[in-house]
Amino acid sequence: MEQIFVSSLPPDRFRDLLGARYREIEEAIDRAQQVFAGRAVWHINSTARGGGVVELLQSLLAYARGAGVDTRWAVIQGNPEFFRITKRIHNHLHGWPGDGGDLGPAERRAYESTLAENAAELASIVRPRDVVFLHDPQTAGLVGPTNATGAAVVWRCHVGLDLPNDLARRAWDFLRPYVEDADAYVFSRREFVWEGLPTERTWVVAPSIDAFSPKNQDLPRAAVDSILATVGLAEGDTHSPSFVREDGTPGRVDHAAELFQDRPLSLGTRVLTQVSRWDRLKDPVGVLRGFAEHVADPDVHLVLAGPAVEAVSDDPEGAEVLVEVQREREALSARVRERVHLACLPMVDVEENAAIVNAVQRRSHVVAQKSRAEGFGLTVAEAMWKARPVIATRRGGIQDQIVDGESGILIDDPDDLDAFGRACDALLGDPARAERIGGAARERVRERFLGTRSLLDYFERLRDMLA
Repeated sequence: MEQIFVSSLPPDRFRDLLGARYREIEEAIDRAQQVFAGRAVWHINSTARGGGVVELLQSLLAYARGAGVDTRWAVIQGNPEFFRITKRIHNHLHGWPGDGGDLGPAERRAYESTLAENAAELASIVRPRDVVFLHDPQTAGLVGPTNATGAAVVWRCHVGLDLPNDLARRAWDFLRPYVEDADAYVFSRREFVWEGLPTERTWVVAPSIDAFSPKNQDLPRAAVDSILATVGLAEGDTHSPSFVREDGTPGRVDHAAELFQDRPLSLGTRVLTQVSRWDRLKDPVGVLRGFAEHVADPDVHLVLAGPAVEAVSDDPEGAEVLVEVQREREALSARVRERVHLACLPMVDVEENAAIVNAVQRRSHVVAQKSRAEGFGLTVAEAMWKARPVIATRRGGIQDQIVDGESGILIDDPDDLDAFGRACDALLGDPARAERIGGAARERVRERFLGTRSLLDYFERLRDMLA
């Protein structure tokens, strides 16, 4: 098990952003310092790089520490077999067959044996009055051993399905013996809550973004252009690829992306973008086909961006999906292919990666998230915060973020590529409407999906649980 350094960020940086509403944060901080005195609040997950859970932890834990709470983060270790099994569970929780493998006794033995060593190490560092958050299927098997330490245990499930099917219930059956003894269960949406879990121990807390992180902070256009030129995605100078790190110190983008493109984006080119992990549930192949076959404007370019696949240790399917997208691009006619850019963004420095994503989204005229299934979809909130109009499927938490026609465009069927293309053309062809939707999107995030809202939600529930 690897302990991850948690920085400390001052919550009062939200004072100007929230105005009078910040008073509620100040009062909660005062109460939290009393409730958590002498306690450590642990968060345990399966990776420190890549994905929405990591980004959520990086910011929320830092603000909690800045508020005077002893917040800690550790990452479990696992072998390839363990991560194949947990990826299968992850897919099933989304109602998706994934690799089609089994979740039987052999898989249960492999799952438990991997977690046994992690459990022993966790038990050596957790104290009886601590609070331990265990995140997603990879850590579910740690609930019982952590309970035995006397700590309060909260299992946080970031994925789910609005209408559960047999595959989802199969995953529930696999995980339920491990999680049922947790002191609380947390889901992103009411619809994701499993059948049969005690209502009094079930919390619903929507994820959130950090407006000041390298991924979401304001970037001057010169910095955007320079960052994209540095990574090789766009033309331009490389003199000022700068951003501000979490701790307030200056940062610079130095690493190039792994790119599959005929030539870099030209200055002024209109861009449609999707940023996501290389995951079939994010449907990058569908986005590419929808663009190639149904976006009528011949001058628009598509950027599909995701992390360097070797850097995401808990997702064994990433490399396979990237190859599928590359093959799809190579099969296009030369005229269309030259307008499609695939970017594997460097993960050497997590904050550098976040700054690159920030620049990619800010360079975009329209952002897509055409997921087949989604837990929440933080990339949607991130693009909305940048006042970009988002076209997304009506899946999971995406529909909690976007009010269709007001703060984005929702598509009912992820396989309706014609509807996707029409929505893209409508926004790209009407800049005034796109700007209105983008402005409404930013305001919706300000009201509902900033990190301060999540901190308040968690504190109120933890206070009641510990009492």
